[in-house]
Amino acid sequence: MPAPRLGRFRYDLRGELRLDDRLPKYLPELSGNYIRNVTVGQLATHTSGLLLPTDHPPWPNEEFTREQFIALLNAFTPAPGIAPGRQRVYTHAGYVLLQLVLERCYGKPIHALIQHRILRPLAMGSTFLPERGPDHRAVMDAAAMQRVVQGYSDQGMAIGPIGNQQSYFDFPGTGQMFASARDLAAFAAACVDGRAIDPHLREALRLTQREAFRVDERFGQGLAWETVRLPGVTIVDKPGGLNNASGYIGLVPARRIGIVLLANRGEYPHEIARYKILPELAQLIASH
Repeated sequence: MPAPRLGRFRYDLRGELRLDDRLPKYLPELSGNYIRNVTVGQLATHTSGLLLPTDHPPWPNEEFTREQFIALLNAFTPAPGIAPGRQRVYTHAGYVLLQLVLERCYGKPIHALIQHRILRPLAMGSTFLPERGPDHRAVMDAAAMQRVVQGYSDQGMAIGPIGNQQSYFDFPGTGQMFASARDLAAFAAACVDGRAIDPHLREALRLTQREAFRVDERFGQGLAWETVRLPGVTIVDKPGGLNNASGYIGLVPARRIGIVLLANRGEYPHEIARYKILPELAQLIASH
């Protein structure tokens, strides 16, 4: 098995953000012995080594304010052998921290950054990141609420109200995004083709797909995306979900194909797309 490999991403394409910058450049309040040596790129590639209570069972009962979150990060002490950039450890908290870095760097809330940089250029008008109201439901107008579906467990039990916003973090931008299948299909198309979109955005989407860390012979990690090497095809994908919703986007960039799965239930088996549908589609296209 090859040793883990970490690539180097120095800048975003506009020169606005160095992915190899350490976090205190953007968040000086991060002063802990471990966290101050983590870089922006390590957050984006899940190689920071962070593993907080919100990342694994038993899940916490409490919510964390921004100040409490920063205190947790400053107090973080890794397990033996863990160091920034040395390993791939999936961390939800790392992406919440990445949100704070981006907001501080660009001076805008994360929902505005996503809207301005991604959703509007791709005409994804049915995708948004709403704030969470006092009843833990997304704050949105009546028309949007009518389009939102009820979420269910994998056993068919309704979980939470329509528009449920689950989060362990009690500050804006840390709840769920809402999107339509049509919007996510447009996003997948931009990722595998993108000839009709802004060149900066097209190259940025390609950059995110580039493997930065080799986990083993089959799996690798890009900027959020995961890479899966199967016989005759390499898939770039990302599964995700909660106990009442599941989502999956899978790409085969070499064949310019992609697939989107959305389910209003937890634990939907994304493996059918990763290991069956996409490889067979890629083979079918290659044979023609």
